[in-house]
Amino acid sequence: MKAFVTPLLALLIAAALAATVSARAQAASAQADTVEQLRQELADTKADLARMHIKLEQVQEALADLEQHYTAQIEALEAKLEGKAPEEEDLTALRRAAEAEAAEAPPEREPEEVTFRSGALGLQALNPEISATGDFLGTLSHPEDAATRSDFELRTLEVAFESYLDPYSRLKAIVEFNNEGAELGEAYFDRYGVGRDLNLTLGKFRQQFGVVNRWHKHGLDQVDFPLALRHIFGPGGLNQTGLSLDWSLPAAGNVAQDLTLQVTDGENPLVFGGNTRNIPSALLHYKNYRDLSKDTYLEFGLTGLVGRNDEWPVQPPGGELASHKRNLWTTVLGADLTLLWEPTERMRYRNWLWRTEAYWLDRDILAPDGSGQDTLNAWGAYSYFQTKLNRTTEVGLRADYFEPDTKSYADIPGASLAPHAVTGADANRWMIAPYVTWSQSPWVHYRLEYNHEDGSGTGPADDRLLLQAIFSAGPHKHERY
Repeated sequence: MKAFVTPLLALLIAAALAATVSARAQAASAQADTVEQLRQELADTKADLARMHIKLEQVQEALADLEQHYTAQIEALEAKLEGKAPEEEDLTALRRAAEAEAAEAPPEREPEEVTFRSGALGLQALNPEISATGDFLGTLSHPEDAATRSDFELRTLEVAFESYLDPYSRLKAIVEFNNEGAELGEAYFDRYGVGRDLNLTLGKFRQQFGVVNRWHKHGLDQVDFPLALRHIFGPGGLNQTGLSLDWSLPAAGNVAQDLTLQVTDGENPLVFGGNTRNIPSALLHYKNYRDLSKDTYLEFGLTGLVGRNDEWPVQPPGGELASHKRNLWTTVLGADLTLLWEPTERMRYRNWLWRTEAYWLDRDILAPDGSGQDTLNAWGAYSYFQTKLNRTTEVGLRADYFEPDTKSYADIPGASLAPHAVTGADANRWMIAPYVTWSQSPWVHYRLEYNHEDGSGTGPADDRLLLQAIFSAGPHKHERY
């Protein structure tokens, strides 16, 4: 055993000595490399210093030459001032110095051609901005008195032209294309700053009756206008031609206030259908806005519209339908309320909105049955609540109600008063509309909506499933107005 251990121990000692020697050799080699690298860097530094010393000597020689040159010039000037002529050598030196400076001077450049520009807009910038918005609607309906039917239509293709004419004026025109052809939706001219906080609009425009009447259909939160608005002003709402004055009233504390006065032709076919003399109508809208907190705001408004009608179809008992002249007033009043909660830190992902409006119609008429002057009173309202589930999806529910007047003569052929009045007592019409809106992108929106409409004395119940696609291109995509 001892004979086996002794050689093994010797081998281990020899291996350890070899490893130690190898490590020291490697360390020595690395140290030698480091020393050689330092020597090379020191040599390079010395060479750099030598080159810098040569350059310094050259600079010193150039400075000495300049000093000698300018000293000679100073002496020549001093001699001239004292009336003494410089020596010949000095004159020769000065002449040579001047010739050298002339030879070193760069050649004189020819003046470059300068192009002056006016700074005005380019011709392309004078072109109006153009946007196009399509509103596609698919309908699956099941009225009680008809078989189930479906329908697809491009409800409208809206082309909008907009341009700032100068710092004070803007033009906007909207042409709507549908299956029946093309028509002018709006065309108006805004003049800003006609007075302090006062703007002027001239042209054809959707009027500021409440909130949603001002919007285009593709900009609504639902597929169509509220039931009451459509029954009072017609399916297209209130859209007339005239002028509008918009005044931002002085703030009252944390409350912002706006006042709008619009004077337009009385041309709405339902409210001013008997205005043959084109008597102007006047609309006044007051808006009050306030922040309840950093995340919540409240807005309410009041609206009044007045106008006149002067011609009425009348059919006395046993007689024929004939036109009668008499100037009578028509008044429509409205109130609106909007409450929005939108957290500042997550406004793109979460919010909720509650909006409601009410309408009341008071219309003096000549009764079509020849019984004399009478008055129609109809009213309606809507309310909806919607909330954002995430950045792209919103869900909501709208409830509509409309109550027409009851007149025994409301359905005389050629002089019908519908939808403002019907013959049945306690007539009404209501609708419930749940909906979900998904935004594929800022340019494309989809909406799925279900409408259940019913009532008393106003026609059969109607159920519709609506699929809407809104697609838009241009700088002013999806503008509400």
